[in-house]
Amino acid sequence: QVQLVESGGGLVQAGGSLRLSCTASGSIVRINVMAWYRQPPGNQRELVAAATSGGTTVYADSLKGRFTISRDNAKNTVYLQMNSLKPEDTAVYYCKAEQWGSSYWGQGTQVTVSL
Repeated sequence: QVQLVESGGGLVQAGGSLRLSCTASGSIVRINVMAWYRQPPGNQRELVAAATSGGTTVYADSLKGRFTISRDNAKNTVYLQMNSLKPEDTAVYYCKAEQWGSSYWGQGTQVTVSL
């Protein structure tokens, strides 16, 4: 089993920035992909960004340029730098890790962007 713990969420005004962190622990051999998803109120969970162990990154098209994912493989940690935040970015942000065909989720961290 792999456990994921997110941190860094909170309340921020529109235009502000937040940096989320997610650290994996437990039975780690090699985490192939670490990703961030979000679930806005009343909506489905959606991909925000993902990073492979080799350094490839992908983003939701609508978030390119404002959000940046980065990963520290030595620390089994993934970060999400969020800039120019908008009220529509309000959501619970979840970390996901994929290892040898299994997926693991964090408990989520709330991000609220006010006007």
